Amino acid sequence: MQSRPVAPPVTGAPARRAALAAALLASFLTPFMGSSVNIALPPIGREFSLDAVTLGWVATAYILAAAVFLLPFGRLADIAGRRKIFTAGLGAYAAASLGAALVQNGGQLIALRLLQGVSGAMLFGTGVAILTSVFPPAQRGRVLRWNAAAVYTGLSLGPTAGGLITEAFGWRFIFI
Repeated sequence: MQSRPVAPPVTGAPARRAALAAALLASFLTPFMGSSVNIALPPIGREFSLDAVTLGWVATAYILAAAVFLLPFGRLADIAGRRKIFTAGLGAYAAASLGAALVQNGGQLIALRLLQGVSGAMLFGTGVAILTSVFPPAQRGRVLRWNAAAVYTGLSLGPTAGGLITEAFGWRFIFI
């Protein structure tokens, strides 16, 4: 399978800032969602009367799908275009998140968490590649540090923010 030629780097500062903002948002949201939902598992289990094994799949489906699809989507992005895969992932992630907020049973929630994981892999598998293709070598270290900070901020804030959101508004608002 032939790789598509890589597009020339974006040269304008506004385009670079937009790419950075999109990549940082995705790098924050995907770990945030993974860690914040774990705090909401008890109320989810009570609402849908889920046993511990089924409830475990609410968290596991997301992580498993993201891990399985990360490399394939990275490769597909190299072939079809990083921006295209990233944009599709962003749309699918938003749709899966909204759907997860509206589910009526545990099976639907697990299915949508799978879709969130797949679309999260689309985002995570392309975000760093977009940053390295958009920024010149002299600036890459800085933007990759910001990207790593966004990931760890999402992981760190997820449990606390997830708990506060669940307590104040209910578990469905985590997905909104």
